[in-house]
Amino acid sequence: MSDDNCCNTNIEHHHAAIIAAGSTNLLGGAGADDLTECVVMKGSTVSKAKAEAQGLYRDYNGERYWFCCAGCAPRFDADPAAYTTA
Repeated sequence: MSDDNCCNTNIEHHHAAIIAAGSTNLLGGAGADDLTECVVMKGSTVSKAKAEAQGLYRDYNGERYWFCCAGCAPRFDADPAAYTTA
């Protein structure tokens, strides 16, 4: 499995081009103030409100971090400092 694959599958991510069947588009209807980047999958844009509605976020050291998919949360949980340091 590639380190760039956050969903624990053998399918590569192409977030802008493909939304898997049955998945929720975490960008649909989001305004610019609502968008952020997933800290695990750099380059993946996420709607904060939609991620929060699905529990795809964590609070760490007084900051909130949002994820593009369910596979990113466990990776973040395993080593939050690796994803939050500059």
